[in-house]
Amino acid sequence: MYSSLKKTMPTRESLAQHPWLRPVAHHLLNPQLWRLQRESVARGVAIGTFWAFVIPLGQTFVAAAHCTWWRGNIPAAAIMTMLTNPLTFGFWLWLAYPVGNMVLGMPVPAQALPDTDWAHSLQEVGGPVLLGMGIFGLGGAALGYLLVKLSWRLRVALRRHQSNSGV
Repeated sequence: MYSSLKKTMPTRESLAQHPWLRPVAHHLLNPQLWRLQRESVARGVAIGTFWAFVIPLGQTFVAAAHCTWWRGNIPAAAIMTMLTNPLTFGFWLWLAYPVGNMVLGMPVPAQALPDTDWAHSLQEVGGPVLLGMGIFGLGGAALGYLLVKLSWRLRVALRRHQSNSGV
C-alpha cells in the first residue's frame, strides 16, 4: 500500500513547479515540510482535513501552500485532502445539509425541494450546506490534530514500555 501511495503522491519538485504554487515554491523545497515529525504531521493532517471540506477543487495545492506557512507536513496534508474526492463529495454535501439545518435551528425538509428554478433551490440549501461543510472542516481538523498527537504519544509510550520490559 505504501508503494502505491508513494507513486500517486506529488513530489517536492512537482509541487514547486505547479503554477498555483509558484509564489511559495521556494518554501516547498524545505525538508522540514516533508519529515515525519509529530507536530508537523499533526499540523499537516489538520490543514489537509480543513481544506478537504472547505473547497471542492484544488485542495491539495491550497493545503500544500498553507503547510509552508504553518510548517505542516505536506504529504500528510495531501493525503487528508483525499477525504473528499469526486466519488465522496456528494455524500459529504448530502450530510452537511442536515447538519447545517440543525445548527441553524431549521427543520430538515422531509421531501425534495419543490420543482423551482435551480437558483432558488441553490439559495435554499446553500447556507446550511456551507455551514455544515465548515463544521466538518473545523471539527475534522481539530479531531485529526488531536488524534495524531494522541496516537503518536501512545506509540512512543508503547515502544518505551516494550524496551523497558525486554520484549
